[in-house]
Amino acid sequence: MIQVGEPAPEFTLPAHDGSSVALAHFRGRAVVVLYFYARDDTPG
Repeated sequence: MIQVGEPAPEFTLPAHDGSSVALAHFRGRAVVVLYFYARDDTPG
């Protein structure tokens, strides 16, 4: 499990347009906020 303050592991995810977005693309260039949720339309 990642602890608070630790760097996020490298990952690549599909974007809404079918392309891929990699965390590495943003390293050193911008602040990145990651937000994860269980599923669309859930009360969380």
